[in-house]
Amino acid sequence: MKKIKLSPSALSCNFANAGVQIQASRDGGAEYLHLDVMDGIFVPNISFGQPVVKSLAKCTDMVIDTHLMITEPIRYIEDFAKAGSDIITVHVEACTDVKATLNKIKECGKKVGLSIKPKTPVSAIYEYLPLCDLVLVMTVEPGFGGQKFMADMLPKCEELREYAQKNGLDYEISVDGGVSAENAHLCVKAGANVLVAGSSVLGKEDIKKAAEDVLRAARMGE
Repeated sequence: MKKIKLSPSALSCNFANAGVQIQASRDGGAEYLHLDVMDGIFVPNISFGQPVVKSLAKCTDMVIDTHLMITEPIRYIEDFAKAGSDIITVHVEACTDVKATLNKIKECGKKVGLSIKPKTPVSAIYEYLPLCDLVLVMTVEPGFGGQKFMADMLPKCEELREYAQKNGLDYEISVDGGVSAENAHLCVKAGANVLVAGSSVLGKEDIKKAAEDVLRAARMGE
């Protein structure tokens, strides 16, 4: 079992106080920082771009996982790599040439993440899994924070774990959407080790405690 890692989603923080809030989650044990980049086309919402990623990357030593919820992300891989991303995660549904996009991330010296929306089966990405360092299973429809966790997506984590074992692959399995202290153990039990948590951590008054609570609950699934 891979080490459980908490990845707070910056989308839920107060950007006027982002540095302090992100550090509070770090103090609570979070190791990754999840940055949702949305273009208003692939998903019906707009968030932020490279300047914000660059600023946040400079204010923390956390691993920066930049989640590109944008159409044809290959156009911006270099920009987000230069902005300080450690992992760049793209959606299989958003790429005309998935393999070229993933290879572009590798060429930029970054870890490769590939995400699937709720209606996309794991089988749709089998051929790309050997290129992946992280696979992100969306447990809500992407585009907005604060949605209800879709527990029926967890069998995808089980499938990904089994596929990795059978094929000698070594990628992290991440879940994103509605993750909280109430369901974190279910995610880990299903095979996930990276938990993206937005409102349940950075949306709380005591962020350090909230991060600790999610990690404590997650370990119950080991």
